[in-house]
Amino acid sequence: MSTPLQASVREDLAADLLDTVLTSLEDSKAEDLVTLDIAGKSSLADHMVIVSGRSHRHVGAIADHLLKDLKSSGVRSATVEGQTTCDWVLIDAGDVIVHIFRPEVRGFYNLEKMWAPETDEAPQYIG
Repeated sequence: MSTPLQASVREDLAADLLDTVLTSLEDSKAEDLVTLDIAGKSSLADHMVIVSGRSHRHVGAIADHLLKDLKSSGVRSATVEGQTTCDWVLIDAGDVIVHIFRPEVRGFYNLEKMWAPETDEAPQYIG
């Protein structure tokens, strides 16, 4: 069991990582950005970020830029899936998981609905 100090440090690191991710995605002109707090739903990560790119090329460029920014901020263990086709690129940076979609693919999988809080106001992508 972690002490309150350890939990606080971990939360601060996760918040810094999320800030790095969001800044990079905004710099890359990622569209329809949604951030979900999944800390209570999954042990995989604390946050999930879902964005869209306008095309295969834009999705790939967003992913490349994010990986570069993660590396420069000290994240060395980020894993990537889907970068060869760039329909849906998943980047697992530890406490933050990022999904970068083409709009048609994002609408099909609709991860926002699957992971959002159980409320009537849950975010839903209708792209």
